[in-house]
Amino acid sequence: MGRRGVTDAVRGGVLLVVGDVITDVVALHRGPLAPGTDTVAAIRTLPGGAGANVACWAARRDGTKVRLLGRVGEDAAAWHERELIACGVRPLLVVDGQAPTGTVICLVDEGAAAERTFLTDSGASPRLEPCDWSDALLDGVARLHLSGYLLFTEPSRALAAVALKAARARGVPVSLDPASAGFLVRLGTDRFLSLVEGVDVLLPSRDEACLLMDVSDASDAAARLSRHVPLVVAKQGAGGALLARSGKVYARVPAVPAVPRDTTGAGDAFTGAFLAALLAGAGPEQAAEEGCRAGAQAVGHIGGRPPAPA
Repeated sequence: MGRRGVTDAVRGGVLLVVGDVITDVVALHRGPLAPGTDTVAAIRTLPGGAGANVACWAARRDGTKVRLLGRVGEDAAAWHERELIACGVRPLLVVDGQAPTGTVICLVDEGAAAERTFLTDSGASPRLEPCDWSDALLDGVARLHLSGYLLFTEPSRALAAVALKAARARGVPVSLDPASAGFLVRLGTDRFLSLVEGVDVLLPSRDEACLLMDVSDASDAAARLSRHVPLVVAKQGAGGALLARSGKVYARVPAVPAVPRDTTGAGDAFTGAFLAALLAGAGPEQAAEEGCRAGAQAVGHIGGRPPAPA
């Protein structure tokens, strides 16, 4: 195993993202799938992964320096490295000699909501472990962001704990996106809340926030969550975003109108733009507005990464 791209010194305030780097196979179909026969679809292979997507959307803001620590297989390491560099991200990829790069099949219904269903083979991604971490990774870092997918397997859960402890010791604020309501159910909400103790900003989706607090109202969920984490930014898709502190929702940011083609990565786009705005000196409300703009851009094109410049 080896790490790629870690030789250059880092300057200035950097966003360090630790999380998943995944190959997305996106299948766009219209209407229900036809069991036992063919369903016509447009199929594309694209770079993805929640952590990697967040890093790429953050790097899209001029002047934002972003690094990404993730684990990939030998099969696609070079491709993912090139794709991250093309987005302006400095990749710190641990290459796994035993597991392939994770792959997600994204089934996207091209109907009005452009909803998607994921089939996930995490591959090398959750095999990140404490020995892949060095406190030197925090040199020059102004914010650390952890993908919630790290919390769903023991090796990467241990790495997340080490990274969080190191960041707290240096006074580096830490954010986390819960990542998956389905995996949260398996992990257990109480366990999740204990694992995120010490995190400064939590960025759940509406469904994740409601699941974590066992309530049906997003505002109530965000308010309750903010008793566990200092700042909660609940992403609601077409409903915009809610910001909560100290047990109260204190701001509601409207969504930017968009015609959805593929909702894959919309939450990652919000998170990346939000964190980049905070790095640039914006307050949480302004940062959430930028997050909503990025989310609207994300749903308008295929895949979870930012569209290529015109």
